[in-house]
Amino acid sequence: MGNPDFRVKAGIFATLSLERDGYGVLLLTPEQQQGMVEDAPEVFSPVPGGWGRGGSTRVHLTSATEHVLRDALRTAWQTRVTRNQKAKVIAKTAAKKLNSNPVKRKR
Repeated sequence: MGNPDFRVKAGIFATLSLERDGYGVLLLTPEQQQGMVEDAPEVFSPVPGGWGRGGSTRVHLTSATEHVLRDALRTAWQTRVTRNQKAKVIAKTAAKKLNSNPVKRKR
């Protein structure tokens, strides 16, 4: 989309899509987002709208310390790794079901 992003495998876990406004964006779960916003509201806030309700979280770059930013990025990275692993398991399960239930053709 023309913005720098950070990926693990093919999944994005952070972007600089709001950098011009002074923010980075982390892709978290809504629960992770809530905890970060409660712990450091001067650093973290939901992205406005539906993306934010889904866990997309703004990080005010000049307010975040290196330690806080590193930990938040690690959390977003681990969340993406877990989602990728779950998606892989689901895809394998679906493929097994498709292969074990051949469609019988009418003659």
